[in-house]
Amino acid sequence: MNSQQKIRIGIVGSAGYTGGELIRLLIYHPDANIVFAHSESNGGNPISSVHTDLIGETDLLFSNNFSNDIDVLFLCVGHGNARKFLSETNIPQHIRIIDLSQDFRLAANSHFQGRDFIYGLPELQRDKIKIAHNIANAGCFATTIELALLPLANKGLINSEVHVNATTGSTGAGQNPSPTSHYSWRNDNLSAYKIFEHQHLLEIGETLSNSSQENPIINFIPQRGAFSRGIFATSYIKSDLSIEEAYTIYEEFYRSHPFTHVSRNNIDLKLVVNTNKCLLHLVKYQDKLLIISMTDNLLKGASGQAVQNMNIMFDLDEHTGLNLKSSVF
Repeated sequence: MNSQQKIRIGIVGSAGYTGGELIRLLIYHPDANIVFAHSESNGGNPISSVHTDLIGETDLLFSNNFSNDIDVLFLCVGHGNARKFLSETNIPQHIRIIDLSQDFRLAANSHFQGRDFIYGLPELQRDKIKIAHNIANAGCFATTIELALLPLANKGLINSEVHVNATTGSTGAGQNPSPTSHYSWRNDNLSAYKIFEHQHLLEIGETLSNSSQENPIINFIPQRGAFSRGIFATSYIKSDLSIEEAYTIYEEFYRSHPFTHVSRNNIDLKLVVNTNKCLLHLVKYQDKLLIISMTDNLLKGASGQAVQNMNIMFDLDEHTGLNLKSSVF
């Protein structure tokens, strides 16, 4: 396939973590051609001068300009800035948009300037994503927790409060330094934040409610971990299911989804880091069912899922450009 036949791609916010991950994936995607990777602060500089893991991998330069000669535009900007960018920039309606911010994820915010954004969680919305023109990529915590709970919600089996504890790596805070991402603070440390009030709760609640017609109470304790990437979450509810019944429900629900896997053996975070996978493991204790779920926050939680959504939109195999393997040693 020559470059004229490939999907022509523009990236806005390409100097950040999610932009860098997107470039890393797309330069090796057999059906993708990056037309421009825009950065206000790095225009004209080699992409590898910022994303140094790409030294020797690409000669692309950051762009000062936008081009409308593209098929799809990825927005890798901060929360609130996607809406601002689209308000200030004339993007023709024929260009598809995949937004990685939270600006259009909720139903109340999903209609903007004549565009309708579909929530981009393939395990729930694959059929809608296939025919969508605009995607609001699911959030990282939301993806990890929703994939843990969707099989139960789908069966109407979330009949008690949900208790969730989830720890994320420092890349979840973005590339700009902050007091809580500084090495001397983050290293050898653990802290909770936005307790019971994390912004992804609205997204999670709406997704589960749409799946089950119920509105479960979710008690969510997010934590900052002393590692770079990945999310490790444990969610538990009261349940009458046996462990075998629970595994049957989960295995059947995810049977046709190539990146979410149910393991009957215990799992650890290294198994998903640098991949687009979500791994799940179940534990039954007395009247409680616990679900361990984990993802790489920059891949399945962001850029990898964005590429997965693009593949679905353009009728490609979901694995295309995403055959990534973890390294556990």
